[in-house]
Amino acid sequence: MAKRVLIVDDAAFMRMMIKDILIKNGFDVVGEAQDGNQAVEKYDELKPDLVTMDITMPDKDGITALKEIIESHPHATIIMCSAMGQQAMVIDAIQAGAKDFIVKPFQAERVLEAINKALD
Repeated sequence: MAKRVLIVDDAAFMRMMIKDILIKNGFDVVGEAQDGNQAVEKYDELKPDLVTMDITMPDKDGITALKEIIESHPHATIIMCSAMGQQAMVIDAIQAGAKDFIVKPFQAERVLEAINKALD
């Protein structure tokens, strides 16, 4: 059965890019969220196998959402997405429970490598 993925990013075109990579490679994109609040709600509702989470978003950032999801779902598999130059935030995210990170602009090989490694 295809792995179920929730994509979280405030930019619609970034969600579309990740979604395109995932669908072409046999993943089932079960939901999308555009901020951390939606991410937490949709995680509870959908229980995906994996989440791709942008770090910088309005209302609630990705690291705060990551911490909330991990708190109620300790085995959640979350990969952070960051722009160049956010290394300190990436370190915070990994310490908070993220499994890996991918850097924008996305390269399909790197996205798939991070996801497959996190799901193993």
